[in-house]
Amino acid sequence: MNSLLIKNIKSLVQVCEDASAEKPLKGAAMKHLPCLENAFLLIENERIKDFGAMENCPDRADEVIDATGRFVFPAWCDSHTHLVFAASREEEFVNRIEGLSYEEIAARGGGILNSARKLQAMDEELLYEKSMERLQEVAGFGTGAIEIKSGYGLTVESELKMLRVIRRLKENSRLAVKSTFLGAHSVPMEYRQNRAAYIDLIIREMLPKIAGEGLADYIDVFCEKVAFSVAETEQIIEAGARYGLPAKIHTNQFYSLGGIEAGVKHKARSVDHLEVLTEEEIETLKNSDTIATLLPSAPFFLNQQHYPPARKMLDAGLPVALATDFNPGTTPSGKMSFVLSLACIKMRMLPAEAINAATLNGAFAMDLEKEYGSIARGKIASLFITKKMPSIAYLPYAFGSDMVDRVILRGKIFFSLNKF
Repeated sequence: MNSLLIKNIKSLVQVCEDASAEKPLKGAAMKHLPCLENAFLLIENERIKDFGAMENCPDRADEVIDATGRFVFPAWCDSHTHLVFAASREEEFVNRIEGLSYEEIAARGGGILNSARKLQAMDEELLYEKSMERLQEVAGFGTGAIEIKSGYGLTVESELKMLRVIRRLKENSRLAVKSTFLGAHSVPMEYRQNRAAYIDLIIREMLPKIAGEGLADYIDVFCEKVAFSVAETEQIIEAGARYGLPAKIHTNQFYSLGGIEAGVKHKARSVDHLEVLTEEEIETLKNSDTIATLLPSAPFFLNQQHYPPARKMLDAGLPVALATDFNPGTTPSGKMSFVLSLACIKMRMLPAEAINAATLNGAFAMDLEKEYGSIARGKIASLFITKKMPSIAYLPYAFGSDMVDRVILRGKIFFSLNKF
């Protein structure tokens, strides 16, 4: 039996004595972040065996880490990414500086279609290698559980290629990986005059093959003016449900079209983006089990003025998760700590709320709450140790610093910046 003891922890963050009682945190409850000061944490094999006050610390373990002055967090749970892609899109970054909008770039065949062309041309092995490099990078930032979407294939073979790559990432990394089929990310140019034919391709050809190979955990649709209507969204997620795929929906990034209502109606696990949100939509979410997943680094990178109204959502009693939206076009970063900083600075979330949104609620948004999202006996031991810092609030406050010093994934040290 392999054991790892972390002792003299300044503060053990997001502790839970009874994981079976955990539920998504909502509204005012998100201000409460349970911590244990001057603590120890014992890991055996890949799970959390015990934790408690230092006065009860075990005498020995196979390996011991002294975390004096440091915080221990559960690993980040990043519940919305597009990490598998072929190439960067910095030329569009320049286009936006020159004044073009997201919609104008998309209308020119840029954006998602740009990524699709590059991915379709890339060998599957090279795509896997590039994606694994990114996955290793985000793990070094403290992420231990992640959702990855397809959607840059937009053909039967290329969507399958993406999902096979995601499956290999799941098999060959120490992170928990959830896979989402997002064939309805954009309508390919050749189907622009016959949208129904592309939707038919998704439903009649892509979905049966994906389900047959067990390549996806969820189905997603981009419900926006530049992508799919509410009626089309419902048609696609209903088809996914017939294959046992719960829904996640990209919606309300630019417009309020009814995507939230559709998501709640079909019991979507989450509705994501929500930069534009009405009072009626808040009420709709309030009466559901759907989690609002906010991606503040997208409006930051697109230099938009409107961010998701997190404060209003929390005050209304909603459960909120935070994720990176890591993708080559609108958020070329998988750094969760910066997302927390944006949540605090741009969306007026308190540090405790942001941490809850990026850990426990992120785990719920991926149906991983039984294994991830908090420090609880029996859960997977994926966590990170910070550098020495004065308080929890310092982590989002110091937005330009990397406060992660050591990452432990499934009970083993994955990354270490310094020797303690």
